[in-house]
Amino acid sequence: MGLVAVILFFLSCLSLLIWAVLLFARGGFWRARPAAPLTPAPRDAWPAVAAVVPARNEVDVIAEAVTTLLEQDYPGEFHVIVVDDHSTDGTADAARAAALQLQCPDRLTVLSAKPLPPGWSGKVWAQSQGIEAVRTLGLPADFLLLTDADIGHPPDAVTQLVTRADVESRDLVSLMVRLRCDSFWEKALIPAFVFFFAKLYPFAWVNNPRNRTAAAAGGCMLVRRSALEEAGGIESIRAELIDDCSLAARIKHRGAGRHAIRLDVAARSVSLRPYDSWRDIWNMIARTAFTQLHYSPVLLAGTLAGMTVIYLVPPVAALVLGPTGWPAWLAWAAMCCAYAPMLSYYRRSPLWAPFLPLIALFYVGATFASAVRYWRGKGGQWKARVQAPVQER
Repeated sequence: MGLVAVILFFLSCLSLLIWAVLLFARGGFWRARPAAPLTPAPRDAWPAVAAVVPARNEVDVIAEAVTTLLEQDYPGEFHVIVVDDHSTDGTADAARAAALQLQCPDRLTVLSAKPLPPGWSGKVWAQSQGIEAVRTLGLPADFLLLTDADIGHPPDAVTQLVTRADVESRDLVSLMVRLRCDSFWEKALIPAFVFFFAKLYPFAWVNNPRNRTAAAAGGCMLVRRSALEEAGGIESIRAELIDDCSLAARIKHRGAGRHAIRLDVAARSVSLRPYDSWRDIWNMIARTAFTQLHYSPVLLAGTLAGMTVIYLVPPVAALVLGPTGWPAWLAWAAMCCAYAPMLSYYRRSPLWAPFLPLIALFYVGATFASAVRYWRGKGGQWKARVQAPVQER
């Protein structure tokens, strides 16, 4: 056996060992199942909820998103606040038109965002103004629903979120909504996005108050207002680009102990945003991937090396070594088994699973591109706004 073959065999064994750990000691992250719906118990009064929706140039989706919010069958008081973040495409008018179409303009407030101050990310700044409006307008709000302008909610979404928060005594309940998976590139790349997220933040660990892992999905977060205030308010994450996971950490770790939060994949809540081109998905990843690595070249190098060993070595070694590369074949099979539940969740064929190494290569490239954008002073770019902190020279 030549030197190259020996190296490939060793790396295959390492990859197989890592996959064994991932499958059996990583919180069962690969199990992608929505939580079972709860039956709301009869009650005299329901908590008041205010939804805050930051929106920047979302004219294509805002009307549908607002419509699904205003059509909620929630029994308690519920108001929707859209914060128009300097849109130039008529986003605010589209939101108002949706409320007029449903003949309930009194249940919607549309605000114009103030200029973005230094030290704030655009989305968090918009959210802060929506939350402040809850106070200044005197709106009752025991819970805040922080949701995006491209999310479609089923009619019982708020009822289910509030019920789960109350029944399970959770201060934050979040849903990873089902991303659109219609175009070729969505089918190829989107399930892996949620798969990699769940591997980084195993949902079972997030949902366990005794575990330090904290995460949320920014498209749909119901937060107890008193818990948010105890955690320092939304301004405590003012500069964060990965605002959802940062908020989850603030809520879960506030004070001396750990508090209960919950994150699940959604059964019926969906993203309305299309990703018809691979470039759209590339940009979605590149916007914050290097931020996730704390802008560290060392962590970047470690991530690239780790992804290579975990995802790329097994198929290469299996095809090069043939039957003698049995650890590579087993690692590749383990990878496919781990990925299959996420493919099932997205109603995709399990025949996509063997191609996960190629998909991982795409994500590796986008992660490196994220670092390059940061080094060029264009990190965190979203809708013509560069938000990552400027690197020191």
